[in-house]
Amino acid sequence: MIGRQPDENPAGIHLPLDPLPGHTSRGRLERVLRRGEFAVTTELNPPDSADPEDVYNRAKIFDGWVDAINAVDASGANCHMSSVGICALLTRMGYAPIMQIACRDRNRIAIQGDVLGGAAMGVANMLCLTGDGVQAGDQPGAKPVFDLDCMSLLETCRIMRDNGKFLSGRKLTTPPQLFLGAAINPFAPPIDFRPYRLGKKIAAGAQFVQSQYCFDVPMFRTYMQQVRDLGFTEKCFILCGVGPLASAKTAKWIRSNVPGIHIPDSIVKRLEGAQDQKEEGKQLCIDIINEVKEIPGVSGVHVMAYRQEEYVAEIVDESGVLKGRQPWKREIRRDDQLVADRLDHILHDEITETQVDMVKTAH
Repeated sequence: MIGRQPDENPAGIHLPLDPLPGHTSRGRLERVLRRGEFAVTTELNPPDSADPEDVYNRAKIFDGWVDAINAVDASGANCHMSSVGICALLTRMGYAPIMQIACRDRNRIAIQGDVLGGAAMGVANMLCLTGDGVQAGDQPGAKPVFDLDCMSLLETCRIMRDNGKFLSGRKLTTPPQLFLGAAINPFAPPIDFRPYRLGKKIAAGAQFVQSQYCFDVPMFRTYMQQVRDLGFTEKCFILCGVGPLASAKTAKWIRSNVPGIHIPDSIVKRLEGAQDQKEEGKQLCIDIINEVKEIPGVSGVHVMAYRQEEYVAEIVDESGVLKGRQPWKREIRRDDQLVADRLDHILHDEITETQVDMVKTAH
């Protein structure tokens, strides 16, 4: 295990961090996992908006509670602000995003460009996904691409990082420094094949994985036993997906309408028997975290609280998974107000300075 290192750049820039031996990225998530600490990640619900404040307002509720934030790439084949755009905003403020890349909407040329662009902005973590089919979204007439799938996307990113080349063989001037991730679903048939599929993703380049929602802990425990027997927990960090259910009605709808999510009858009955179903759904999430954190080989949890993001801090706090550790939290910088005042002057006040004068005063 690598000794504890500060999770901020000593020069005062939050990301990227100083390089460490054995690390492929300069991000905080890889440091937390390689130190053997229990990691917590979450997802930012992308806005249907061009206002950056919509992103910042959604991110700030996670301050001090999570190690990285997934920037979702049109999940469910529904259009929102792009993952690349969200990452640009988050890295600007020092957050550690996980940039999701879905193969549905872009070919290999566009994807490789996004990988370089994200890395240049300070994105250290990338999650490689095949992506839902367009028929799942609200624009089923869209033309799907699927030039790559999750496996070939992982290989593409790994080649760019480790070999310093595009898929064409053309050399990169500066390779991206990336911590590569993928998604897993231990609960979708064929169940027996799922551990071996994880092995294929590891061989393609996956260094960490986030699972689909876990509502059946015994099934997940069996999966983890198989994964350990295959030696995969020594090669990849596994984060278990968890999240609160708002009600028994919500649980039934998800079970019937969202492919790949397995919710046992016992979970539905527990919610139906609760006086406050939303509160019970939060407690259920906490209980599941407390069970899965004890499973050998589980390196963290991925908390997905769609439209219940305000619960993430409570869930993480009450589960005790951080054990007193506080993940990075955005602190107000001394220059924040100066920048804000300057922008306000540019946008609202009458400009009397010439461009040359503005450059001089800036220095």
